[in-house]
Amino acid sequence: MEDTQSVATLIDSTASKIQQLQKAFAELESQRALTLNLKWKELEEHFSGLEKSLKRRFHELEDQEKVFETKTRKACEMLQKREAVVVAKEQATLVRLQEKRDAAVFAITNALEKHGKLSSEQPADVNCNGGSGELSVEEKPPDSVATENNSEDVKSCFENGDFEVKSYPQLVKLCEEMDSKGLQKFISDNRKNLAALKEEIPWALKAAASPARLVLESLEGFYLSEVPNVDGKKDSNLLGLRRTCIMLMECLSFLLSNLDMVSVSALISEDIKDQAKLIAKEWKPKLDSLDMDASNGNSLEAHAFLQLLATFLIDSDFNEEELSRLIPMVSRRRQAADLCRSLGLSEKMPGVIEVLVNSGRQIDAVNLAFAFELTQQFSPVPLLKSYLKDARKAASPVKPGNAASTAQTEVSERELTALKAVIKCIEEHSLEGQYPVDPLQKRVLLLEKAKEDKKRATEAAKTQPKRPRANGAGYGPRVTNVAVDKAFYPRVTDRYVQYVYDRPYVYPGPADNHSHSLLGSATYSFSPNHGNYFEIPVTYLH
Repeated sequence: MEDTQSVATLIDSTASKIQQLQKAFAELESQRALTLNLKWKELEEHFSGLEKSLKRRFHELEDQEKVFETKTRKACEMLQKREAVVVAKEQATLVRLQEKRDAAVFAITNALEKHGKLSSEQPADVNCNGGSGELSVEEKPPDSVATENNSEDVKSCFENGDFEVKSYPQLVKLCEEMDSKGLQKFISDNRKNLAALKEEIPWALKAAASPARLVLESLEGFYLSEVPNVDGKKDSNLLGLRRTCIMLMECLSFLLSNLDMVSVSALISEDIKDQAKLIAKEWKPKLDSLDMDASNGNSLEAHAFLQLLATFLIDSDFNEEELSRLIPMVSRRRQAADLCRSLGLSEKMPGVIEVLVNSGRQIDAVNLAFAFELTQQFSPVPLLKSYLKDARKAASPVKPGNAASTAQTEVSERELTALKAVIKCIEEHSLEGQYPVDPLQKRVLLLEKAKEDKKRATEAAKTQPKRPRANGAGYGPRVTNVAVDKAFYPRVTDRYVQYVYDRPYVYPGPADNHSHSLLGSATYSFSPNHGNYFEIPVTYLH
């Protein structure tokens, strides 16, 4: 700015300089001896032209400077606004994060309070006295989180050989007596405390003369041959028995995973393997009649068969291609990834995931892709978007009258269930950066509001009084003129699978040690109303 003022001062002094030059020129002309060709008028015009040119250039530079200053000011204002927006978003994010932290702390506090009440009502689960000191696990809530936290301590006690079954000493007695029927019944009677049972069964099995033979004997009745027409998916007693069989095989696998090779060979002798092979060959034809879509990735029969092969180390007697075809039938079960690794099917997983994608089960495909580090080959976000797209397309044919409203309700229910499953999957695998959940959550709120409004409207319509007839004849029965022929509209098979998750559903990732993660797996869930054996009404099981 100072340079500009100095230039302007110099330009203003030009006139005085010219006047001085004029006087000097006049004095020179009066004293000259020779006649000069130049005239003062010409010099004056020359300097005047230079002055005008300089002033014009100076004004142009001033205008450019003003434009530059204006642009600079606007840019600074824009940067300040953007900085304010970023700061506001950062503050909002910190507030939301703090709210989530507070909610998590509150939930943990409540869980600890419930845990304290539960532990005060139940005896201690495990006492482990090793040579290096005393390790005591006094309180264990019946859930998978506590099981995972204590699995390393349990394994340490097991390896040292110092263990004591305190909560359920009857387990030891039943195993010592090789009473498979009694063991089945005891587990059924204590199904409400299944988490504690799963921790103590491996110790109890070690007390048996032949743990492997005891588990094989417990598999009797998995298929009720004497009642061929029984529907295994509806008989709660049979379902409970099958789940118990699977759990016992998992407990035996955990027992074997904590022993050396010599001890494993002693427990799983050739005679035991031959018996297991006979059972597997008996079960194999029954799996051929299973429908992969009907099982919905949660087949107890397929799970039991694969667990039998993995537990008794007889998978080499069966074709890997055939075994890989069974994986989609158990893809929703938490043990699916561990089973695949135990059976040596890791290389077959790309084909299995492809089958799941083509059958509309993209959620299962995403979970397995993360478990086997195949997310580069099977990108999770496009799969989840495809699943939502299929859910919105899975609409029934438009029907007249009330049927059309019912069909629309079914479509909305499908979309709502799909949205919740996708949101759950995104949160479990931390995909929020690639697939924001805010638009999905807004859509969920919209569908739930519409569902609630329709429910209120339906209830209000039911409470309206009947209108009397115009002829005063009183009330009469309502006659339906035309019955809707339901057979006219064929049922459309859903291409996609509905997922309902009420707990995190994440397969364990790949690890160098592929030992069975029994105590880290999820627990059973029970319905309060069931028969002798437990039935699990939730969507995904142990």
